Amino acid sequence: MTFAKETKTTAAASYKTAAARRAKRDKYFKIGSLILFFLLWEVLGRINDACQWVDPKFFPVPTGIIASAYTYLTDGTLFTHLGISVYRVVVGYAIGVVIAIVLGSLIASFKTMDNIFSPIINLFSPIPIMAFLPMFILWFGIGEQSKVILIAYTTIIYMLSYVTEGIKDTDPVLIRSAVSLGANPWQLFTRVKFQSAFPNIFLGMKGALGTAFGAMVVAEMMGASTGLGYIIVFSKNWFKMNDMMMAAIAIGLLYSLMFAILTVVESALFKWKKETTGGAVEK
Repeated sequence: MTFAKETKTTAAASYKTAAARRAKRDKYFKIGSLILFFLLWEVLGRINDACQWVDPKFFPVPTGIIASAYTYLTDGTLFTHLGISVYRVVVGYAIGVVIAIVLGSLIASFKTMDNIFSPIINLFSPIPIMAFLPMFILWFGIGEQSKVILIAYTTIIYMLSYVTEGIKDTDPVLIRSAVSLGANPWQLFTRVKFQSAFPNIFLGMKGALGTAFGAMVVAEMMGASTGLGYIIVFSKNWFKMNDMMMAAIAIGLLYSLMFAILTVVESALFKWKKETTGGAVEK
């Protein structure tokens, strides 16, 4: 028994070491591919400058984008635009997540709520966000309120299905076990159904982050005088492609940072998923 236990422990340690090595290798590979992408972009841009396949004014290169970012950085406007965009997306996204979890929990728990809200959600969810922006501006004005509410709305619409389905798909065995142990309805929801649905809810949160950023850009392109989306639409009017690409890349980097934060939190909260499924598939 001792030998078998030691063998199992050694195998587990070996697997963790190999998994860590593969993760490190994959990380370097991703970084390398990104660097190669920008190098090829720069080379193609320089070749285009010489061959004039496309008007060089409309084919920005990474070095020109960096120069544009440096100009915004030195005059202090980059942090102003970046800060207001971060504020809008974080506040709107946070509000949307909270409302989606509360509303989704009610829909999943009470048939009456499901009958009331599901048809309404199904009616409005396929409508593009651009169609709502003029209405939101008329209803809530051109200030921060309309932009934050628009971002919150898109987050809610995206997340609701993840919340409701996650709660409804709770393992019946867990529910019966909790009831047999004397759990009341509140305990059954908070300690069984909601905790069982939380991984699915977190998956919806990660997906909703992308829609929140999309709504942020749309909101800043209309009725705004600050923000990364505003830089894009303002630069378009003056054919400043370097500025447009700088703002677009800044949005991508900001999204990647926030997505990475969510991924780290997810890994910490659901470490058990990695431990239980880690050895199921060998790469």
